[in-house]
Amino acid sequence: MRIGRPSANRWCRRLGGWLSAVTLAASAAPMNEHVILLHGLCRSSTSMHRLERALTQAGYHVWNLDYPSRTNTITNLSEAVLAPALRDARSAGATRLHFVGHSLGGLLIRDYLARHPQPDTGRIVMLGPPNQGSEIVDRLGSWWLFRKINGPAGSELGTGADSGARRLGTPRVEIGIIAGNRSINWINSLLFLPGADDGKVSVERTRLEGMTDHLVLRTTHPLMMKNKTVIQQTLCFLRTGRFQR
Repeated sequence: MRIGRPSANRWCRRLGGWLSAVTLAASAAPMNEHVILLHGLCRSSTSMHRLERALTQAGYHVWNLDYPSRTNTITNLSEAVLAPALRDARSAGATRLHFVGHSLGGLLIRDYLARHPQPDTGRIVMLGPPNQGSEIVDRLGSWWLFRKINGPAGSELGTGADSGARRLGTPRVEIGIIAGNRSINWINSLLFLPGADDGKVSVERTRLEGMTDHLVLRTTHPLMMKNKTVIQQTLCFLRTGRFQR
């Protein structure tokens, strides 16, 4: 089948934009800039491997952390995971520390840096973070099976004013948030989540007062950290403090 000129031009522009963004990030990341990665709830550092490779190729020193996401509260997890990670990164020569977190990982970063401002903090990218909670937790959070699977931190992710997610502070640094608007969890999307969503969190509830930039992409919650466009935009924000439009 022959490809018409408009379609070919559109794909060329997309490819050109992606390559230029990666080239820009790769050429501008000095070796003393480190990036700390945190995976989401019920996941592991393996889920962040593709993003880790891209950041490493772009010249960053990357710390892809594993942590027991189902075992404790948001604040206790953030203390246990990030305090030693910061010490290790500085011992390894980091002079500027960036952070990228998927889902719950973004909230751990937000919580720790709001309570412990760091003078060497660079930029933060949050991928699908339930910054204002999720209606799924409102509906299912009291179920025994939900609490068993998701643990104390998962139970803190409701949308009420007294929920753990809503009570967290906001670090005074540049924060970029990427939300997804595609879902493979159609039951969640149909029954619990209003408006556009990624199957776990509505686009609107990813937003955070004081954020620097917000971007909505065609991606799902469980796979966004592997999405090429998400990775490209993460690199862009770490480099420039803005997403590419």
